[in-house]
Amino acid sequence: MNKALLLIVTLVFSTAAAAQQYKWVDKDGKVRYGDVPPPGVNATRLKAPPPSSSPAPSAAAKKDGGGKALTPEEAYRQRQEAARKDADKQAQAEQEKSLNQENCSRARESLAALESGQRISRTDAKGERYYLEDAQIAQETAKARESVRQYCK
Repeated sequence: MNKALLLIVTLVFSTAAAAQQYKWVDKDGKVRYGDVPPPGVNATRLKAPPPSSSPAPSAAAKKDGGGKALTPEEAYRQRQEAARKDADKQAQAEQEKSLNQENCSRARESLAALESGQRISRTDAKGERYYLEDAQIAQETAKARESVRQYCK
């Protein structure tokens, strides 16, 4: 009994899916589609798609480098790979930008310290502190200015 009911329901839905389609222009000038046109309208009957055992390839099917049409799954994978590569490039650009900002900040701090007029000290390999002479400060200041120009664009 249930099988017969299932068969009837399936037939009803399959005939509805295969129903004739029409195209018409409504009173507002908009193109409309449907299986039953309203009365008094000039409707055009549309051709039903031919029955097919396998889905037809879309007209806009993408092709790979060899000219072979891609399946939807292959096209999806290619889009995913391209999106991943774009995300990687963007992440790398963000990382470089962050690094440049950090280097810029350090270069400005170093330049400010060198130009402050205070005594500048360094530590040698033995761990002993020594103070920079004016010539050394001038060299360090020139290097710091170049670093600011390089990183703070």
